[in-house]
Amino acid sequence: MRIWISLTLVLLCAELQNGVCQQIKRKKEAGENRIRPGRRRVKVRYPKIKEKEVPVKGQSILTQVLDKGRFLRLGETISLNPGKALELRCKGTKIGWAYPSYLDTFNDTRLSIKQHEKYSQLILTSPSAADTGEYSCWVILCDGDECEKDPDRISATYIYFTDKEELFVPSAIHFDIVYMRPDKPAIVPCRVTTPQAKVSLHREVPAEEVPADGNLISYDPQKGFIFQNPSPEHKGAFYCKANSTAKPTPQVSTKYQLLYVEVPGGPPFATVEASSNSVSGGDIFNVTCTVLGEPEMEVNFYWTFPGQGLRPESVHDSWRLINRGVRYTTRISQSVLTVDDVETIDFGKYICTAKNKHGETSVATQVKPN
Repeated sequence: MRIWISLTLVLLCAELQNGVCQQIKRKKEAGENRIRPGRRRVKVRYPKIKEKEVPVKGQSILTQVLDKGRFLRLGETISLNPGKALELRCKGTKIGWAYPSYLDTFNDTRLSIKQHEKYSQLILTSPSAADTGEYSCWVILCDGDECEKDPDRISATYIYFTDKEELFVPSAIHFDIVYMRPDKPAIVPCRVTTPQAKVSLHREVPAEEVPADGNLISYDPQKGFIFQNPSPEHKGAFYCKANSTAKPTPQVSTKYQLLYVEVPGGPPFATVEASSNSVSGGDIFNVTCTVLGEPEMEVNFYWTFPGQGLRPESVHDSWRLINRGVRYTTRISQSVLTVDDVETIDFGKYICTAKNKHGETSVATQVKPN
């Protein structure tokens, strides 16, 4: 009997131990498998949204095309070696360009401009020191037939085509005239092909160097020597001298004749006078229209007179520079109308109209029968 009781207790203890162990095991398994199969956690990756490109105000739209499809956004200045073709691009569907004016003056075939769908292309083949200057482009905005520059999308860069044999930008003119006025600065345009060149200004008579103090007289390699407040004392013949580390031997520029201008800018100041205001049939007389003005200001003359278009007429226009006083230079422009073999239809009022870029002036005189 005792044997059966002992056996029963052993089996009961074994069952109890097995149940506890399984419970512990189940708890362990439940702790280890908190993520159910088929429902794995996946890290969500959101697609990157590309930011909208916004034009940066002041960012240059002018670039230089380099080798192997590379591009360089141009700043205020750049120095390049001559000889290698220059290719510039300006971003926009309608672009305007500006470049050294002599390329247009001499109709240079080395320059070509082509408008593409999204940009404009400027190519200058075989550039030389003479091509040194400012190159700029701008976006053109159009409203129907009316077009204008976009003031917010204009870019410019000054390109130096550095040539150690040509320190000064070459010019077809070997003697140039600079007109000085009391109301604005005057510039002696001895520009250089490298900003590292050391430049000085010299007067021929008396032979002396004119110091540039940076105030009254200053130097800008892109422009030349600038006289802030020109005066009659600055008249005379001048030249510039330059040297650099690459070429220690000085080079001399074009010569410049500085003239001080007396007459201010504005519409022409004209006078008209007949050789005789009383003439007889068969006589010869002339009417002279005279304008005093700025030395470089071109003047055009127009006549209105009796018998115009009914008989042959003779008109001769001319101009020359004259000195008024000791220190002042003025341009005198004249138009002379000559009437031969006077007839009745030649009597009446002779009107001269002188015109320049600032405006026009009309003056008249009367010719009567004697």
